[in-house]
Formats: sequence, structure tokens, C-alpha cells
Amino acid sequence: MFSHLEKLSDKKKTMKETINTIGSGTIVTGDIESKGDIRVDGILKGTVNTSGKVVLGKEGIIEGDVSCNNADIAGIVNAKITVTQLLLLKSTAKLNGDIVTNKLSIEPGASFTGSCSMGAVIKDIKDAGPKEQKEKTA
Repeated sequence: MFSHLEKLSDKKKTMKETINTIGSGTIVTGDIESKGDIRVDGILKGTVNTSGKVVLGKEGIIEGDVSCNNADIAGIVNAKITVTQLLLLKSTAKLNGDIVTNKLSIEPGASFTGSCSMGAVIKDIKDAGPKEQKEKTA
């Protein structure tokens, strides 16, 4: 009698566990929003917003803001990156933009140009509007 509800529940579980991949040699232009993890080995020109993890391979390039739960960066990011938990910049990473994260790990050899905000302040920044941010930092 309720078998259709079970199938729907299984489908929702699968959607959350999905790993989305942009392969090497692929260029995607546009914004990506997902609940699952995202791996980029190609080029992405647009924003990424996920409640999962973003993995950027050595040959991968992201040209747009990134917002995620965790991130492992080995390629090039040209934009602001906001990570609610851990941002890991591997030795081959090149990040040109601002970082907002709770925890940051940078391997020797990684390059970062921009500003960095770390710690519990990320929860306040994510929930606050532009007006409230100015009042808190002033």
C-alpha cells in the first residue's frame, strides 16, 4: 500500500549521496546548486552552492563563488570561497579570492591571494544580511 512512499524515500537518500562530476576537458558555464558532493576536473564558469563537499582536481578551474560544507582544492579558484567546515588547499592549489571558513589547512606549495576570515564567525556571516555585517565589523 505504501510502496510508492518507500521508493520516494530511497530516491531522496540517493540524491543526497550523489557525487556530481565535471570531467577533464569539459567546460560548464552556469551556476550549480546541489545537495551532494561535487568534483570538478574540468572548467566551471559560474557559482557553486552545495551542502556537500567540493573537490577540485589539479587540472580543474572554478571561476565563480563557491559555497559548501567542506572543500579540497588542488586546482585554480578565481573567486570567493565560503566553507562552513574545513577548507583544504593542496600543494598545487592556486586561490585568487577571499576565504571565509571555519577551519583552514594549507599544504606547502599552495598559493593564496586575498583575505581570510576564520573561526566561528562564519555562522554569523552566513546568517547575517549585508546591513548586519557592517554593524558587527564597525
